[in-house]
Amino acid sequence: QLQLVESGGGLVQPGGSLRLSCAASGFPLDGYSIGWFRQAPGKEREGVSCIHSSAGFTEYADSVKGRFTISTDNAKNTVYLQMSSLRPEDTAVYTCVADATLMNLCLLPSESVVYSYRGRGTQVTVSS
Repeated sequence: QLQLVESGGGLVQPGGSLRLSCAASGFPLDGYSIGWFRQAPGKEREGVSCIHSSAGFTEYADSVKGRFTISTDNAKNTVYLQMSSLRPEDTAVYTCVADATLMNLCLLPSESVVYSYRGRGTQVTVSS
């Protein structure tokens, strides 16, 4: 059974850092497109970043470029989202998604770009 489990969320002060993890089971991440989206209360889903590790392809939303870095550890079958210089507007539930149909690339997940598999999400709160 294919499963994605996020971890690493929490409360952090503005300017701080967090690293989110997305551990996959039931399938190898290598060869899949993996993405992160976030959603705050009352706001639309926003694609944050995605990666297709075997193709060396990554994508970032303009709002997080230069602050967030996505990476994979195939040995641990885990995708990471390193978040730095966090801002209050980064506060949201962050959810990991996976799809096998995007050949050698990825698309930022959104309301219209829906991946086949998703985790339950992890809360990130940026506040002083």
